[in-house]
Amino acid sequence: MVHPVYADLPTTIFEEMSGLARQTGAINLGQGFPDDAGPMALRRKAGEALISGTNQYPPMRGLPALRQAVAAHYARTQGLNLDWEDEIVVTSGATEALAAAFLSLISPGDEVVLFQPLYDAYLPMVKRAGGVPKLVRLAPPHWRFDRAMLEAAFSDRTRMVVLNTPLNPAGVVTPDEDLALLAEFCVRHDAIAVCDEVWEAVVFDGRKHRPLIGYPGMRERTVKIGSAGKMFGMTGWKVGFLCAAPDLTRALAGAHQFLTFTTPPNLQEAVAFGLGEPGDWFEAMPAGLQRSRDRLAAGLRDAGFVVLDSGGTYFLNVDLNASGIDEDDRTFALRAVRDHGVASIPVSAFYAEDPVRHILRLCFAKADETLDEGVARLARARG
Repeated sequence: MVHPVYADLPTTIFEEMSGLARQTGAINLGQGFPDDAGPMALRRKAGEALISGTNQYPPMRGLPALRQAVAAHYARTQGLNLDWEDEIVVTSGATEALAAAFLSLISPGDEVVLFQPLYDAYLPMVKRAGGVPKLVRLAPPHWRFDRAMLEAAFSDRTRMVVLNTPLNPAGVVTPDEDLALLAEFCVRHDAIAVCDEVWEAVVFDGRKHRPLIGYPGMRERTVKIGSAGKMFGMTGWKVGFLCAAPDLTRALAGAHQFLTFTTPPNLQEAVAFGLGEPGDWFEAMPAGLQRSRDRLAAGLRDAGFVVLDSGGTYFLNVDLNASGIDEDDRTFALRAVRDHGVASIPVSAFYAEDPVRHILRLCFAKADETLDEGVARLARARG
């Protein structure tokens, strides 16, 4: 018999819309991956390591060179002091890191606070670990939580809160005051914070990513998750980082060793190289994406769409109702891909209950000509 958590799971909205894009030949502004192949220096380094390096099991917690590079990167960019030996584990992508965190830190009956819209993997993984989801509903245009919302979600049974910042699909960077409020609740309820920070390097307009682990009382109770695939725009590489205090890391590593155990050593070597010798990547990459964001936003506004602010990630959102479109987001998205050749993602798919149904997510990590043609097709879909 199939486990009930997975028995009735639908095909993800990303696979559905990308499948329709492939079938129809549509422009894909739905799934979040760049058109660019990624930094040549890293790809070359991975190729060289594959040919001349070892292809046998690397250490379970990750190559020392990569763990050292991760610690140095976070010290340099976020002011964190992480012990590379005892506080960092390399995983096969951030989703595996999430699975390791949930499986090792949630016991049956533990309550887990989740903010929706939410990454679609969170809910089934939390339930499979025996957690009881407590959902906090965020809404456009600001997608913020407040004290009353946290008071309603936290209880004496709260074991964990899961925070994604910058937030996919909303494209917002959680404000400092909201992070401080969440830290207050975590400390008060002795809760662990699992922080999905895969978009931490993709922030715009002079913003700085602030990790929750750096807030008072959070150093010993936070699991920070990063993604080399997002940092370097190579989403298929699946190299992630788990960062936490030693006691938490021992539990995380215990789960990781029985999930994937390890991650391809040539990719680990290449990521270590990229973090150690980034050049101007971490300035040039977000600057280029910000230009793409602005190009797509300007085109959409000229076409009559109301565009919400995007402070980070690869995504910006369109408010269909405010744009004068009398359709829900899924209906519009399906009509746009089938009849007008442009794929998008309805944000309602990121809600487990009481969804917002008038917001459409678009990926701007694309070539200029793709963005321009996508705007033209969306304008025709708008009518």
